[in-house]
Amino acid sequence: QVQLVESGGGLVQTGRSLRLSCAASGSISGINAMGWYRQAPGKQRELVATITRDGSTDYADSVKDRFAISRDNAKMAVYLQMNSLKPEDTAVYYCHARYTFGPAAFDYWGQGTQVTVSS
Repeated sequence: QVQLVESGGGLVQTGRSLRLSCAASGSISGINAMGWYRQAPGKQRELVATITRDGSTDYADSVKDRFAISRDNAKMAVYLQMNSLKPEDTAVYYCHARYTFGPAAFDYWGQGTQVTVSS
């Protein structure tokens, strides 16, 4: 089992920055990719950014050049630096971790943290 706890959400004005953090606990040795997803009201959950254990990253087109994902493997934590925030970034942000054990893979999610960007 893996537990994920997010922090760092809040209310900010357009153009400002926020940094989200997510700490993993439990069976963390099996965690490979970690990342962030978001879900706005009335919309499906979507990928924001992911990072592998060796540091390879992937971003949604809508956040490239504004957001940066990083991780600390020693702490098994993942971070999302969000700059130049826009109202359309308003959503609940979820931390994600993929745990692998042999051929099996399991997805774990945090409880979510609200990010609200006012215009």
